Amino acid sequence: MALSDARLYELAERLVAVPGVAGVLLGGSRARGTHTPDSDTDLGLYYRPPLDVAALNALAREVAGPHAKVTAPGEWGPWVDGGGWLTVDGAAVDWIYRDLDRVARAAEEAERGRYAFHTQAGHPLGVADFAYAGEVALGVILADPSGELAALRARTRTVPPALREALVKGLWEADFLIGVARKAVSRGDSAYVAGCLFRIVGVCAHALHGAAGRWLVNEKGAVAAAAALPGAPERFRERVDALFARVAADPLQLSAALDAATDLILETADACAMMSR
Repeated sequence: MALSDARLYELAERLVAVPGVAGVLLGGSRARGTHTPDSDTDLGLYYRPPLDVAALNALAREVAGPHAKVTAPGEWGPWVDGGGWLTVDGAAVDWIYRDLDRVARAAEEAERGRYAFHTQAGHPLGVADFAYAGEVALGVILADPSGELAALRARTRTVPPALREALVKGLWEADFLIGVARKAVSRGDSAYVAGCLFRIVGVCAHALHGAAGRWLVNEKGAVAAAAALPGAPERFRERVDALFARVAADPLQLSAALDAATDLILETADACAMMSR
């Protein structure tokens, strides 16, 4: 059973008492209201170094049992840089670190229309740096003593026009990937073609969200979210599934998958043009 709202707010108040923790944000499906009883609860711990990991570990053990543990910043990687997977009152609760100053810089870059996907374990497309801003826009602030999260929320409530334009222009990469993937077809290199197709689909999903002015913060569910956008290419999700169903060590099948992907890219570009009007 998920934690009650009252319990979440109580926990957030205890978290911001830990030196270094500046604010707590509820994210994921719970913040969007799409969670189920089995969903994890994601709590973003917005911090400034030095974070008192010893105090945070003490609180984790108090609320989640003697074996609970959180990491030091940086132990999970460069972008999802740490936290803890805990069980609180029988519910799965994830504490996920976010460097508050880095989040603010990501928001600034998004406003300038600059973005990149960064290598991070568990994120095969890569973490989009603007996702930091999108998380604040889409989350629910649970504790914010300094008001900094509220200020970031006001700043990120809408996707910046420059970022919207840049994400649509990013479709050039999908066209480029079609060309390089075709070079692997005659060798039956299904793994390479599959990798290109995955990135093509991700680029298309982000372009569609950019055109629609919607934040997209994770690869999980990105195709379904793109398909649900008003004006998205018809049967977008089903056609993506069909692309990957064709991936095999058969040059004819691989070529057909890339032909279908080419059509999908063209329709995505047309859809973005219509949505951006």
